[in-house]
Amino acid sequence: MISEACFSRRFLSRRRLLGGGLTAALLAGPPAHAVSGQPLILIDPGHGGRDPGATGGTGTLEKHVTLAAALALRTVLEGTAAYRVELTRDRDRFLWPEDRAEMAVARGAHLFLSLHADKTADPAIRGASVYTLSARASDPETEALAARENGGESGPDRPPEVSDILNSLAQRENRAISARAAGALVRGLETDVPLLFSPKRRANFIVLHAAGVPSVLLEMGFLSNPADEASLNDPTHRTRLARAVARAIDAWFTRGAGAG
Repeated sequence: MISEACFSRRFLSRRRLLGGGLTAALLAGPPAHAVSGQPLILIDPGHGGRDPGATGGTGTLEKHVTLAAALALRTVLEGTAAYRVELTRDRDRFLWPEDRAEMAVARGAHLFLSLHADKTADPAIRGASVYTLSARASDPETEALAARENGGESGPDRPPEVSDILNSLAQRENRAISARAAGALVRGLETDVPLLFSPKRRANFIVLHAAGVPSVLLEMGFLSNPADEASLNDPTHRTRLARAVARAIDAWFTRGAGAG
């Protein structure tokens, strides 16, 4: 049996020859618009498989809380009957960040939301934060976060089109739409969960390289903070978080998914 890592590397090589998009197309199936007229929300539980992500003080693994939170969010969003909802992974599976982004493009997603839970050397720091794509990080902490996320999951020998995709994605209109989606998330979260100081930030996250798809990364809290770690392990908190995110998504789509 071919391992997932070998599978990804093999098709990354084939993608270089065939011009991109092959891995995502194989993983994702037909475009969402071919199946339903409802908007597709693609939720991306960060990390997975051999990449555990951050580890909390009591041993909590980021890959587990991101999947649990993604499943909770899917349940809440599906309960609205307003969206199609899919996950980049629904089990403990490894995916390159490039493949996650390409899946959003191949599926025709209307919003790509990547879920994470970081850690820091200061256990007093806590709170959620929201990130969009930018060639230049908004602050040194965010630049370091992007380096950790990109380095922890990034595929070897990344093909040129992946390195260069920022040039096509960083069009003013799509950056503005993603920024407005991030703003809606911050407003939706602020009454229900603690937020990091200056919670709306930006950096060059590879997982947000979904060309033409509004893409946002949500750091749900810090596993290095005991309170955040306990909250992310609490199903009640995850449901509260999911409902806040769902309200934010509703508000964003109600305003025209990026208008104004």
